[in-house]
Amino acid sequence: MAHTSRKPNQLGDRKGDHLRIALDGPVQRPGASNGLDRYRFEALSLPELDLNRVDTRCQLLGKTLAAPLLIGAMTGGTNEAGRVNRILAEAAERTGVGFCLGSQRPMLEKPEEVTSFDLRDVAPRTLIIGNIGGIQLRDEMDAGTLESLAQAVGADAIYVHLNPLQEAIQPEGDRDWRGVLDAIGEVAAGANLPILVKEVGAGLGEETLRALRSTGIAGVETAGVGGTSWAQIEALRQHAKTPRAIAGAVLADFGTPTAQSIIHARRALPNRIVIGSGGLRDGLEVAKCITLGADACAMAWPFLVAAQDGVEAVVAAIEGVIETLRIAMFLVGAPDLLQLRQAELHYIDNQDPRERR
Repeated sequence: MAHTSRKPNQLGDRKGDHLRIALDGPVQRPGASNGLDRYRFEALSLPELDLNRVDTRCQLLGKTLAAPLLIGAMTGGTNEAGRVNRILAEAAERTGVGFCLGSQRPMLEKPEEVTSFDLRDVAPRTLIIGNIGGIQLRDEMDAGTLESLAQAVGADAIYVHLNPLQEAIQPEGDRDWRGVLDAIGEVAAGANLPILVKEVGAGLGEETLRALRSTGIAGVETAGVGGTSWAQIEALRQHAKTPRAIAGAVLADFGTPTAQSIIHARRALPNRIVIGSGGLRDGLEVAKCITLGADACAMAWPFLVAAQDGVEAVVAAIEGVIETLRIAMFLVGAPDLLQLRQAELHYIDNQDPRERR
């Protein structure tokens, strides 16, 4: 299907555009990988394990998950987004994985939009992480209003997402990013729920992570280069050859690949949560992320595609990821995630970034 362009206007239209273009993808960076393809486990032909006893469970933000897996942040704020969210949340509940909400910004403009985000009736027990943009945090919120936003949807924690590249390409984007770090620090110090910071596809680099280290955030999600390119999506929303559309195409793979971002995050935040994400497609990549230093992983696009066929299709996709992870752990001799973190993961192209001093 060819992409069509029109002049974007309302927030709901923009969210609809994002969902439509993402499904018409995947909209990935040209030639860029998430870096995980450069790592390889050594398979043990004598694993000395019972596969049926391999334990993929983990604790994250006060909840026990069946695997270190979350359905990544995607959408909200429209009827179609609400339908997709309900399918994904129900599948997360049934399989025991976490669920991340898309940006709750529509709720700030229209409180009635809570209906596309409030999913506790279909996911009463599983981990749910709310989501708000760094710009909205700076301009419209304090610790109390952020807590209210989370409470309105029953979220256990909340993401503050950073997307300066996407905003720079987006016709309606916010281009003044001054004061966002201070706002994160103030809210993290005053809120009575865990605050995490996530990127939106360009990856968290070393300098950003050093800056975030000084705040009281509970952790980060990498959302590195190698997955959906939001710069490319924003370029596709515009009339051909606008200056911003040209910039979006050029900068589609700008940023830090997922594998590197996980390594940087673990070094910068040794005792805080690191969620690996950015173009993850299967349980083997999840296993690699855990060994590189992630506590858990988030995947979005594969589950969004599966959601078009309903809850059962998403459940099957999640179960496939978990089973792949379990077999990978079996083949590297890791009976649980603690042992998986200590597994040998070989870098096959020049010097391993983990060895850099």
